[in-house]
Order: sequence, then structure tokens, then C-alpha cells
Amino acid sequence: MKIRVILERDEAGYYVAQVPAMPGCLSQGRTKKAAVANIKEAISGWLEVMEQKAGEAHGEPIEVSV
Repeated sequence: MKIRVILERDEAGYYVAQVPAMPGCLSQGRTKKAAVANIKEAISGWLEVMEQKAGEAHGEPIEVSV
């Protein structure tokens, strides 16, 4: 799966990574490599939480393609 991540450097010199398509999914690191590793972990956690929430939802689950 490919996910768009925005990587910026803050005033303290840290790299901040955020995923626009996943509200609240962000992380940081001292280096780009560390920030990318950390955001991958954050994405995995975010997806796991959303999967759990989807399992708790009532109604009929469907998939759509766009």
C-alpha cells in the first residue's frame, strides 16, 4: 500500500511526518530516516485502531471503488 506522507522540518530541526488522509496520524524524528520509520509505525497503529472501530460499527459494511 502506498500512502502519501508530508515531511517537513520544524524550527528545532526535527522532521515531522503527517498523513493528510489519516486525521491525527503524525510522527517525528531527528532524521528523515527516523521520521519515516516512525510514521510507518504510526500508520500501522492508525489502521489497526480504525479496523477495530469498523468492527464495532453497526450496519452493513460495503466496499466501493473510486
